Amino acid sequence: MVIVHWSLKLRITLDVSPTAQQHAGLGRYAGEVARALAHRGQLNLTLFYNKQGDARLPDNLARLPQKTVSVGNKPWRMAVLLSQMSRWPMDRAFAAGDVFHATNHLLAHFKRARTVFTLHDLIFLHYPEYHLPYNRWFLTFAMPRFLRAADVIITPSECSRQDAIKFYGLPPQKIRVIYEAAAPHFRPDIPETELARVRQTYNLPSQFILHVGTIEPRKNLSRLLEAFHSLLAEQPELRLVLIGKKGWLYEDFFASLQNLGLTERVIFPGFVAEADLPAFYRLASAFVYPSLYEGFGLPPLEAMACGAPVVCSNASSLPEVVGNAGLLVNPTDTAALAQALRRLLTDPRLRTELGGRAVERAGRFSWDKAGAELESVYRELVHPAR
Repeated sequence: MVIVHWSLKLRITLDVSPTAQQHAGLGRYAGEVARALAHRGQLNLTLFYNKQGDARLPDNLARLPQKTVSVGNKPWRMAVLLSQMSRWPMDRAFAAGDVFHATNHLLAHFKRARTVFTLHDLIFLHYPEYHLPYNRWFLTFAMPRFLRAADVIITPSECSRQDAIKFYGLPPQKIRVIYEAAAPHFRPDIPETELARVRQTYNLPSQFILHVGTIEPRKNLSRLLEAFHSLLAEQPELRLVLIGKKGWLYEDFFASLQNLGLTERVIFPGFVAEADLPAFYRLASAFVYPSLYEGFGLPPLEAMACGAPVVCSNASSLPEVVGNAGLLVNPTDTAALAQALRRLLTDPRLRTELGGRAVERAGRFSWDKAGAELESVYRELVHPAR
């Protein structure tokens, strides 16, 4: 008879490089997974990251055990890929214990550690033209090798899971869906004094549409500009607030901004403190997310957790996240996007109804639940049932 000691602490190494390097979506994911796992009493958690540039962990993770390297990102990616191809073990370089969890679309070869790989999305296969040549080449070449090597693959949505099966023929039983969630500070009960402080600090207008995300082609922001432009004849005081860094291939977006004469109507608040973001969601007349493709789509869920009425793309994983708690539209239909925004802006009862549904829907997603599900995956790997 085999006795499984479920009470023994597992040694987990989690790659939080995206968090330390302040990447948007992947960084939030890795940081929240780290926070959730740190609260699991039966795990010994070590955080790994590539200490490049001004990389550093946020204060809530800085005191956890860490292992770092300091290598340029491109050479590091190639080293990890070569490790996988040559089966050269990198257990020591990563301080890999019982399980190594890759969150950054990079997976080295390990001699002893079992491996979990989070596949966020396969956007580079759906929209190769929206990736820079080096990234497209690397992911096209490396991704199938990483996925075959991983013991378990985690996806943040059923959409991403089905993509992995479709494009790579992976066995369905190897892939587990574990949903992301909004962090606990995204909530609707924000004091009026806090809302007033944020409005004053960032000089926000009384009525605005909000988008949160990197400026890149996949986010479909040029169509958003066109939809927003069509609303101004009816609502000339309306503004569009865009929170997010420049990503890549953003020149067409800024050209559209100029050509449509919107430079004075679109607000870029610059750096927004994480603690201030919930107030932005709460103050917005509507939150809009017209993305062409997402592996999960965290900003709509954050907006929903704060009670914001949401207009969202109906593509890829986004219906899994939003459900019936927002207005879903075809992201390639500019007129439909404009009409959905018009409905929200002119119908207070609809905004209130959707805001209530949004909070309830967001409550179904929990990082504590995700942490428990991940711990179960780790334990099944180290102590498989017999």
